[in-house]
Amino acid sequence: MKKYNVGIIGYGWASEAHIDAINSTSLGQVTSVFSSRKLSSSEVSAKHGGIIRCYTELEEMLADPELDAVSICSYPALHAQQAIMAAGAGKHIIIEKPLAMNWEDCLAVEKAVKAAGVTVCVCFECRFSSQLLTIKAIIDQGLLGRIHYGEVDYYHGIGPWYGQYRWNTKKESGGSSLLSAGCHAMDALLLCMGSEFESVQGYSTYSSNKDFDKYEYPTSSVSIVKFKNGSVGKVASVIDCLQPYYFHFHLVGSEGTLLDNKFYSTQYGSLDKSRWSELSMKMLDSGDVSDHPYHVQFEAFFKSIEEGKEMPLTGLEDALRTHELIFAADKSAEHNK
Repeated sequence: MKKYNVGIIGYGWASEAHIDAINSTSLGQVTSVFSSRKLSSSEVSAKHGGIIRCYTELEEMLADPELDAVSICSYPALHAQQAIMAAGAGKHIIIEKPLAMNWEDCLAVEKAVKAAGVTVCVCFECRFSSQLLTIKAIIDQGLLGRIHYGEVDYYHGIGPWYGQYRWNTKKESGGSSLLSAGCHAMDALLLCMGSEFESVQGYSTYSSNKDFDKYEYPTSSVSIVKFKNGSVGKVASVIDCLQPYYFHFHLVGSEGTLLDNKFYSTQYGSLDKSRWSELSMKMLDSGDVSDHPYHVQFEAFFKSIEEGKEMPLTGLEDALRTHELIFAADKSAEHNK
């Protein structure tokens, strides 16, 4: 069975989780790493297994004819340019969120990918979590009926104690609370609501706690979304909270309701209406990339390449839809309209 050779772009916190997940799949193996820092190939190979070549020039790594795909784990502001370069070199692409720091660059990535005909996997990996796969199955089975209201909220305090804080505070690299972190909640809302969005109203605010003083943009935001089928949704993105990580779901439909890991449905006539039924599933309870379901996502990515099919759940088309709504919500919050 062919193994796809993968090059890692950017060597840091996220990349180590990507390397472990790629190497644990049945079809992928990491064979090279590009970093602006000079790395020792022998040390990197010893740490992750196999033989890994290290590069300080991205063009040189991309020129390797044996390289099949890349995984982009660099700073967010570099994602679009590096994805365009990878597509131009004919490499399949795994790309960490966000795709880009603005909508115009997202469209440039789309254009390059379509021209190259490569497969793209965007790291909205929460779609492959036990929690979201279970929620989507409940929706698809009609246990909630037609969902007319949904809220998905992301609470994750990203302060000085958290690795991402070092660069996340800058507008040019973090972008917004929604783009840097709450994007997972916006993406999950779109997955659950099953309709194109029509309009969005955004609001944002700051924390007065000194731990968040360095942020160059509002650290809490809320977005109210109107969908074309008439349903409405809400996403809160709160990265200035002082609490445990919490990924909140509340979906209200014509035949039932889902609240995090609990639900009620009229489709089960014997259920007690005064009590919730509990779902046995692993909850999204950590922002640590090592806890995210990359292995399952990347396995699907390599199988998509092998079968010549689109990437399921987290392909470029779905990711573009999420980014379009994020940028619209942030624009609304900035201009108060």
